[in-house]
Amino acid sequence: MKRFSIKALVAIGMLSSISYILMLLNFPIPPFPQFLMIDFSDVPALIAALIFGPAAGILVELIKNVLDYFMTGSATGVPVGHISNFIAGVLFVLPTYYVYNKLKTKKGMTFGLIAGTMIMAIVMSVLNYIIILPAYTWFLNMPAMSSPEMRTMIVTGILPFNIVKGFIITIVFMLLFTRMSTWIQKQTALRNA
Repeated sequence: MKRFSIKALVAIGMLSSISYILMLLNFPIPPFPQFLMIDFSDVPALIAALIFGPAAGILVELIKNVLDYFMTGSATGVPVGHISNFIAGVLFVLPTYYVYNKLKTKKGMTFGLIAGTMIMAIVMSVLNYIIILPAYTWFLNMPAMSSPEMRTMIVTGILPFNIVKGFIITIVFMLLFTRMSTWIQKQTALRNA
């Protein structure tokens, strides 16, 4: 495993705290169920991944979710939502990082963000069907959802929400990236030197 410098660890810690604060500023999007909230906490994880590598992006996602679980708790008592958020963030950040790392252009970043959005939306839909929704119903002592009910919820709520969330984060990140790309490339070059 790659060892991070003190500077990198401090930067990852700062980006994790910014990510945690952004996670607290979540809001629902009206046509979707109220428990599906959008936030921009994946943006600092993307920045960390671009500068320090994919492990840094994963660390930011992990620290953000651990902080949120300890500070706000979970309705189920078990961090099902936090684990789900962590997996979704990693599924969004890693494809974006790898596609951008291959192409190294603004167009490459756009393709990477779109790939990250689609991978996150599809894989999270499958995981919601197999693991996450059953875990929520079990830990909340609710009656189990039937297979058609879960499929309907995923197809009409969770999948479109994750696509919309990914595209909103893509727009916000591209606005930041157009301003920060030279700085990010400079920081990456300094790290690799």
